[in-house]
Amino acid sequence: MNEDIIFIIDSAKEAMGSAIKHLEKQLTNIRAGKASPSMLGSVMVDYYGAQTPLSQVANVNTPDGRTITVQPWEKSMLQEIERGIMIANLGFNPMNNGDTIIINVPPLTEERRKDLAKQAKAEAEDAKIGIRNARKDANQDVKASDASEDLQKNAEIDIQKLTDTYVKKIDSILDVKEKEIMTI
Repeated sequence: MNEDIIFIIDSAKEAMGSAIKHLEKQLTNIRAGKASPSMLGSVMVDYYGAQTPLSQVANVNTPDGRTITVQPWEKSMLQEIERGIMIANLGFNPMNNGDTIIINVPPLTEERRKDLAKQAKAEAEDAKIGIRNARKDANQDVKASDASEDLQKNAEIDIQKLTDTYVKKIDSILDVKEKEIMTI
């Protein structure tokens, strides 16, 4: 196979791999009933006028499966952290005890579990779209290359196999997440 084709296939593989990584990151934000510090990963706090990720101004822990504690490095940040959690609209009700912020993670209702499963499916579908776009781009690059027709056909077959592999990977990641969400 010529070097251009190999480069195109490697680029497609890289793009598909990043779609999987993005999906995994998005799925960690979908909570499955058990408290996790990553649930507050999207929270931004006003730190002296700059929007800063919560993890850079406080220590986030989970002492048990239903509680998240946020210990700010500066006590003066308690109100800002509390406000940041509320603004993030994660459905949590933070309690400030003067030293730390405590968040009780409520158990999920059946309806909420189904909503989260739908959300996970939507994220998986977005990842599949990313993979299909990578396939389309790679196939266009192959057609635009100066490789022989046989090489182009073989490359398209390889790209399709790659696409099928990554789509199966997404389906298995989604299955695991759905089981996690639906397990009480």
